[in-house]
Amino acid sequence: MRKPLARHFARVCLPLTLALAASFASATVVTFDDLATDGIVPANYAGLDWSASSWFQYAGEQAPYTPHSGDRRATLGFDGSSATSAIGFLTPSTFQGAWFAGFDGVNVAIDLYRGGLLVASTSTLNLGETPTFLASGYTGLVDRLVFRSNDPAFFVMDDLSFAAAVPEPASGALALGGLAVAALVIRRRQASQSAT
Repeated sequence: MRKPLARHFARVCLPLTLALAASFASATVVTFDDLATDGIVPANYAGLDWSASSWFQYAGEQAPYTPHSGDRRATLGFDGSSATSAIGFLTPSTFQGAWFAGFDGVNVAIDLYRGGLLVASTSTLNLGETPTFLASGYTGLVDRLVFRSNDPAFFVMDDLSFAAAVPEPASGALALGGLAVAALVIRRRQASQSAT
């Protein structure tokens, strides 16, 4: 009678334990506000690879280029080709989206890549002076973003959000330890009941 209970316990707890032991996401929001002076976004800034891009970050009032938070935001300027607009992830990540503002009539969209293959594209966002969030709409891992716009010189980006897959060994070890203790308790109960 106890064996079905043990099987049920294993069926319920094992997937739960594996889920807990799996990699957890560590959320990052790139605000650019920790950069002290205007200029090209540093090559390995905020867990991203900006080395092949021409993203420039700056502070100060400049309508309609309204930052979403803080005072800094990034722009492509006049060199916004697909090659120079790309941002890479140092670790495959789930891209959540970013905030954009710019001139009326300007639009922006983002292509998401994994291993050189296009895996998703965002919708196209029409811009204005009020920052608007462009969600990725894709929950899988990506390693590169390519930005598209009908006029890359006339928009800004702020608060780019992503979650890198980061293993948390302590959480996984605790979960597996809990499963081992539970299995040991069930095994001892089964052994003592079969002995009587």
